[in-house]
Order: sequence, then C-alpha cells, then structure tokens
Amino acid sequence: MQWRWWIYQRERFPIVAHGPLIAAFSFCAVSLSTQLRGEQRLSPAALVVAFVTCLLFFLQLRIADEFKDFDEDLRYRPYRPVPRGLVSLRELGILFIGSAVIQLALAVWLAPPLVILLVIAWVYLGLMSREFGMRDFLKARPLAYLVSHMMIMPLVDLYATGTDWMVAGEGMPKSMWWFLAASFFNGMSLDLGRKIRSPADEEVGVPTYSVLWGTGWAVTAWWFFLAASMACAVAVAASLNMLWQLMILYSLLLTGCTIVGIRFVRSPYPGRGRQIEALTFFWTLGLYLGLGLMPLLIGGSH
Repeated sequence: MQWRWWIYQRERFPIVAHGPLIAAFSFCAVSLSTQLRGEQRLSPAALVVAFVTCLLFFLQLRIADEFKDFDEDLRYRPYRPVPRGLVSLRELGILFIGSAVIQLALAVWLAPPLVILLVIAWVYLGLMSREFGMRDFLKARPLAYLVSHMMIMPLVDLYATGTDWMVAGEGMPKSMWWFLAASFFNGMSLDLGRKIRSPADEEVGVPTYSVLWGTGWAVTAWWFFLAASMACAVAVAASLNMLWQLMILYSLLLTGCTIVGIRFVRSPYPGRGRQIEALTFFWTLGLYLGLGLMPLLIGGSH
C-alpha cells in the first residue's frame, strides 16, 4: 500500500523536485508581505501554514488533472499510474478531500478570515477542473487555455501572503500586486518550460508547446514570460530598496535562459528540452528566494 503511493508521488508529484520550489514560493510570500509591512521578524506559524497549504494546493492541482485528463491518458499514456491501475480515481478523490480538510483546519487555526481566500482558490480550482465549461474552446486556443489555468497561481500566492498581512489585521501591501503578477507570469514560464521538447522526445497525443507552436515560437514565448515575471519582480524589488541587487541576479539568470534557448532552437537534440525545464526550475528558485531571502540577508528595507 505504502509503496504504491511512494511510486505515485515519484512519477506524478515528486516531492524532491516540487518541495524546494513550493518552499521558496511560500517562504517568499510570507517574507515579502512581512517586509512590505515594515517588519523583519517572520512568523514561524505563518511559514508552516503557508508551506503546507501551498504544497496541498499543488497536490490538488495534480489530482484535478488526473480526473480531467483520464480519458486522454487512457488512450495515449496508459503507462501513467492511474490508467495502469497503480492508484484509482476514487483513492485520489479521497486524498483531495483529506488535503482540503487539512487546509481548512490550518486556516481556522491561524486566522479564520483566511478561509475566505482559501475558498476563492478552491472555487477557481473547481472551475479549472471543469475547463470553465469551455473545454473545446480552450483546447483549440492554447494561449487562452494557459492563461485561464495559470490564474490559479496568484490566487494561491494571495492566500500565502495572507498568512501574514491578514493575520496582522492589515490590508494587503500595495506592492504585493506586482508580486502576484510575477507569480502569474512565472507560472506561465514554468508550464512552458516543462512542455518544450526536442522532436525526438515528443509523444503522440501530448500537446506540448513545441508541437503546438513550433520550437522557435515556443522558446520565444518562454523568454517573454520569463522577462515579464522579471519586470514585475523588479517592481517589487524597488519597494524593498533592492532594485540593483535583484536586477543583477535576475539578469544573470535570464542571460543563462537566453543562451540555452538559442542553443535549443539551433540544435534541438534529444534530451535538450530538459535543459529548459531545469533552467526554469532554477529561475523560479532565484526569483522567489531573491525577493524573499536576499533583503533579509543583506539589509534591504521598505
């Protein structure tokens, strides 16, 4: 029994890969909110609640995908855990409900008003799982599909920041809007980064962006959303008196992404798409830790 779930997480929700990103994501949300309120001391309770709740949010997103994509997986990807019978949709549904109970309990424990933000994210997740009642329309328009699904990112981040400013009994800091926008664009770049592949690595029935848009346009879109997330993050950095420090960090990361993208477009050898996915991972770590950790370490201030 235990090994089934260990295999499932390894294949569909690898904690080793997702854990550091979600930790950076939630830490940054709490840290940034604290700093923008003019405080420096982070609340351990807020950090724990934000991390656990965000981790469960992303698990719920994966479970929702298992339900949504079941028919396609059965046809094109029978090797995945659910089609091959490793775990069932019923078991995943129970796991989804159990994780929601934990999220609700944590919100009530930390600050009952957080339940409002939690419900907003849940409602949007529910609409996503039903493709907003426009499945065929969205499937025919990959960019609209991507935008509609990535709106969940700022909603999850809104909850994570709320574990600080809502608990403090204050309104959301104004500069936080730029952070939520950065989270949205970063979500776009993450999705693109994991769905750009070399021609030899493409799978039948898997609509990667390199198939839908072609290699060149897919990489260009990836660059665009990286740059957009950087622009929004820099706007937040200015509020922290960390403009030049973070400009240097993000510029170095973006330069690395540009070089790898150019190499991929010119020579899309088998396996090279994974370099884009790996760089997107490091970009995300750099983006969030830059905003959340650097000001604490080197003395940025609001």
